Order: sequence, then structure tokens, then C-alpha cells
Amino acid sequence: MNEETLLVGGRVHTPGSPDATAMAIAGDTVVWVGQDGPGRALHPDAEIVDLDGAFVTPGFVDAHVHATATGLHLTGPDLGRARDAGDLLAAVASAVRPGEVLIAHGWDSSGWTDPRLPSRHEIDQAAGDVPVYLTRADVHSALVSSAMVALAPGAATADGWSPDGPLTRDAHHHVRAAVRSVITPAHRRRAQEAFLGHAAAHGVVSVHECAGPDISGEDDLTELLALAADPIRPEVIGYWGQPGAFDLAARLGVRGLAGDLFADGSLGSHTAALCEPYTDAPETSGARYLDAQAIADHVIACTDAGLQAGFHVIGDAAVTEAVHGFELAEKAVGRRALAARHHRLEHLEMVNPDQILALAGWGVTASVQPGFDAAWGGPDGMYAARLGAERATGLNPFAALASHGVPLAFGSDSPVTPLDPWAAVRAAVHHRTPGSGLSARAAFTAHTRGGHRAAGVADGLTGTLAPGAPAHYVIWDAADLVVTAPDARVRRWSTDPRSRVPPLPPLEEGLPLPVCLRTVRAGRIIHDILA
Repeated sequence: MNEETLLVGGRVHTPGSPDATAMAIAGDTVVWVGQDGPGRALHPDAEIVDLDGAFVTPGFVDAHVHATATGLHLTGPDLGRARDAGDLLAAVASAVRPGEVLIAHGWDSSGWTDPRLPSRHEIDQAAGDVPVYLTRADVHSALVSSAMVALAPGAATADGWSPDGPLTRDAHHHVRAAVRSVITPAHRRRAQEAFLGHAAAHGVVSVHECAGPDISGEDDLTELLALAADPIRPEVIGYWGQPGAFDLAARLGVRGLAGDLFADGSLGSHTAALCEPYTDAPETSGARYLDAQAIADHVIACTDAGLQAGFHVIGDAAVTEAVHGFELAEKAVGRRALAARHHRLEHLEMVNPDQILALAGWGVTASVQPGFDAAWGGPDGMYAARLGAERATGLNPFAALASHGVPLAFGSDSPVTPLDPWAAVRAAVHHRTPGSGLSARAAFTAHTRGGHRAAGVADGLTGTLAPGAPAHYVIWDAADLVVTAPDARVRRWSTDPRSRVPPLPPLEEGLPLPVCLRTVRAGRIIHDILA
């Protein structure tokens, strides 16, 4: 194999050469970017790849995923297509296999034509004796069959138990642990392989796996990291959401005791911790799992150990506890030491301007999911139903976070929203709350270089296509999108974040996103339909 590769005849997204059409790679490193003619002259012995007008970008990073859960979703029935209880039950009945646990994901009754959920008796009728575990879109609650409950007897006496409806809180954790115990190693490996292949096919070169004892388990993370050690798969950066697990962190080589270390739950399941009750469920203000002192203790311990700390925070009450926790931690270790560790907050949906300024001062990264706003934002979305229109408009304030200096790293929380980086960039640009979106350049950076920075890579090159950068890149079939509007005016969008024309059409236009032709990680092809 030729050690040098020269890409010619395309468009290369690089900060140093806005009109670049060519790029040279030697081994695992970008060595030159520029025009075709000079490229051929400078690299006469390189293997030539004719891009035929294709667009080359840095590889994407998804900063928050759950690999096995996503793989199980990819290889099982998609409950996101259900529009009522009947659809969900039909999907269950068609998917059950005697002797196998049925795991399926994605139902969201907030968008159903009839919001009534199926009863446990109805699920039993559809599934027979098969244990069934059906997670809501946010993965913070699940519908289950009686056979599934029998595998988790502690669930019936735990907080969040329902004799007929979705299980939440500790009851859900009991059932999730039971599900993990019955997944065979072969089944788990198939799911993880499906996930990694799916990520590569969407131009993703690196993912941050947000694991933990209540989410996936140590065996799951160990096997995923071993699988991803193969250089022809996307990189997996491991996080483990458990206080005090420093021996495990050293043994597995995780980047931090962070990710989904739950300070609260989710808005969809009414478990995100709020300062004021839910509009559509005024009897509850959600669930708070950590207080400020517990958060401070964990941040201090991780700072002293040289690890990233991080927390899952969604509701405004949880964010308040997190910010107070960092205030307490600063008093113990000092602002400089705190900022040096690049701690993280996952989701960070309900945050006010004063809190944003404080987080920026501590160098805390906001690991956020634009797909949440695309799925649930806007005046008629789930956020407005749960919180009322006024509170809902303040969610996911990407522009405010970026303008005040909070580092952003984009992810999907897959399988909560699809792992689809271009869709996330589009969602961040076309935010459903005017004034909360980002420029295409800022959104693209948050999904590329921002992800590497969130994992502690601060060399200034990784996540770009500049000489000296690691050769993490993607070739896209991404011609400018041109449509004729009803008034006969031609409207144009560009997928190139450098372009002066509006970037990426809104979701409502129904136009396709770029197609991944080849994904390359450190000079090695990990997905290819170009050949």
C-alpha cells in the first residue's frame, strides 16, 4: 500500500486554505492542503484519489452515546414509528421470539394520535411468556411485561414502580439491570459491532461512551473498548458515571468518572428536577439524585486524581445543584485547578445566564444534543407541553453558551436521538427558538474539534484538516442543494460551513443531507462506498 495518498478534484474544508481542492496524507497524518496542480507536483508518487467534486471534512465526534443500547435498537424493532398503543403492541407481537428477551426502544406518546399507553396486560397478551423491555425515547422509563418484572423482583418495591404503567427511577434501574444480565456476550457483541459500523457510515471517527453501573455495566464497557481497539473501527472514549470508582477508572483507562452520573432524570419521563412543578403534571417537580455537596465531593476527588468529572443535568433544579457544587469545589481546589481538568455537564438544557458565566469561568464543557431541540422544541413540542411555552423557549440555549465562552461538544445521546451529525448541525443552526441557534461554522466545530477537546485533546489541530493534524476525515457526496420555491425564486443552501449561502436546509424542506462515501480514522479507512 502506498504510504502517501493525494485527494484531488474536490472541496476540502480547511481553515488555512478556503479554496482548497486537494489534500495529501502520509500514514496517519495530514501533510499538505491546497490546489490540485501543486499537490500533484509536490506528491508525484502518491496514490491519487479523484474526488470528482466531493466534499472533504474532518471526521465527526459524537460526544455522548450508548453503544450497546443503540446497537440493540438498530437490530430490533423501531418503536419510534408507533403512533398509538395499537402500533406499539403490533410491533411487539411481530418481534417476539420464544426463548429470547425482547428489547426495543423509541416510543414517545407525546407525539401519538392518542396518548393512551398500553397496559401491562395488553403487553402480556402481545408477548406471551416472553420478557419484554420497551424504553421510552429518553431511556428514563420503560414499559415492561409481567415476565420481565419476574426477572427483577426488587422493582415492585422500589421508587418509580407502577403496577400497570411505565417504570421510572429506581424501579426502572432494577429492570435495566435484569435486562443486562440476560443479554448474552454474543448478542452484545453483535449490537456493538452494529453500532460501530453505523457510526462509521455516518462520518463519525470517535464517540464518547457514557457508561456506568446503572446504564450498561463494566463487562459491557470492557468489551466495547476492546472491540474499538481495532484501528478500522471508530475510536471509543470511555466514561464511567460512578463516584469513587478510581480503581475501575485506572483498570479500564476511562477518561473520566463522568457522563451519565445522574443528577436528575429526563423531561419526557417527568423526572428532570425542576424548580417549579411540571405544567402537565403539577403534582411533581421531578427527581433529584445528587445534591450540591455530593457534586462538590466528586468534582474535588476527580480534580485531585487528574480525571474529568461530569454529570447528567437537565432540569433547572439539577443545574442549580451542579453550579453550587462547582462553587463549593472551587473553594477547596481553586479555580485554576478546576479549569485545568475540563469537567463536563451532559445535556445542560435549562441553564440561565448567570450560571452560564459561572460555568465558563470554571472551563466546564457543555456536552449537548441539538437533536433534542429538533425532536421536542418549538411551541407545539414536548418541552412546551411539559413546561409551558415560556419555560420551554429557554431550553438548549446554544448561542448563549457559545457567546459566553462555554466550550460546546455535540452528541446524540444515541439511541435517544439518532446518531446523525449533519442532522445535528442542521438542528443547531435552525434552532426552534429564534436567537438560540449557532452559525454553521460554530455548529460544525462543536461536532468535530469540540468533541476532541471535550475528551482532553487540546493540541489545536485534532479535528481540523491542517498539516500536522491526525488524518481523521470524511468524503461526502454533498453538492450544494438547489430548489425552486413556490414563488419561482431559486433558493440555495450549502453543506460547506465556510459558505456565504445559508447552510443546510431546515428540516421542513425535506431535502436530503450529505451521504458519507468514505470515513478515515488516522489514515485507515473504516467505512467505504467510494471504491
